[in-house]
Amino acid sequence: MKSSPMVLSRTPRVSRLQLSEWRDGWLFASPFLVGFLLWWLGPMLYSLYLVTQDWNLLSAPRFVGLANLFSLLEDDLLGKSLTVTAYYTFVGVPLQLAFALTLALALHATTHLRTFFRTIFFLPAVVPAVAAALGWIQIFHPTGGLLNYYLGLNYRWLQDPNLAVPALIVMSLWGIGTQLIICLAGLQNIPEELQDAAKVDGADTWQHFVYITLPLLSPVLFFLLIIGLINSFQVFTTALVMTNGGPMNATLFTVLYLYTLGFKFFRMGYAATVAWVLFLIIMLFTLIQFRLSRSWVHYEASE
Repeated sequence: MKSSPMVLSRTPRVSRLQLSEWRDGWLFASPFLVGFLLWWLGPMLYSLYLVTQDWNLLSAPRFVGLANLFSLLEDDLLGKSLTVTAYYTFVGVPLQLAFALTLALALHATTHLRTFFRTIFFLPAVVPAVAAALGWIQIFHPTGGLLNYYLGLNYRWLQDPNLAVPALIVMSLWGIGTQLIICLAGLQNIPEELQDAAKVDGADTWQHFVYITLPLLSPVLFFLLIIGLINSFQVFTTALVMTNGGPMNATLFTVLYLYTLGFKFFRMGYAATVAWVLFLIIMLFTLIQFRLSRSWVHYEASE
């Protein structure tokens, strides 16, 4: 009885062309990978290490275990900063979206000078944050400010604890150029066939907006909502320049608070702990929004 010849499996050889493509791919991706490791993953892991340390930036870190976590429960200023940040976020972000969508609808319906107005509305978005903050300090000035002058008011916008955060929310509406451009692009991508069909069926302006525009624009609004939530939870520059957390901690945003902890009080370990609390809160609200989006975001491809 003859035995069957053994069939040897050979590993397929990689051609020089494939090696060249892999090399070029890793070469082009290397700037992102290096930047991600050095400026994202590395600092995140080090800040996680600092959660268990007491470090004043001058001496070597000292291990304290869970002491920084227990300090969170006794920190009234942390609760204050989270409340201020939540107020700014849940009031300011919807107003920004509503304002941007309203202006986008107005520009979309306008044929004359659309490019001009689109540029004018977008320009504030590219103004440096510090320069914008210094300009708005003059606008909100209690005696010589433009806002009080033209409205005939006498409010101390940035000096009143009840008006400071609303003033910053009003300022945020000035820089909605990016949201406006994205909304306008979404409106221009709505198929004209659906709009014509709605007119033929006798839909009025409100019905056209509710049943045609909003559903087809919902992915764009969802994207802007997520980006707006993340950015509003990280407000820092405007609060630092305009109020420095005052008056009476009325504008003590969480990022400003952790900056104060780390670079003024030299409590870098506790500042890293607050930063991780903020990170987890942002992740939680982002996941909630993704979960809720199933009920109101409509993607054309899935339909």
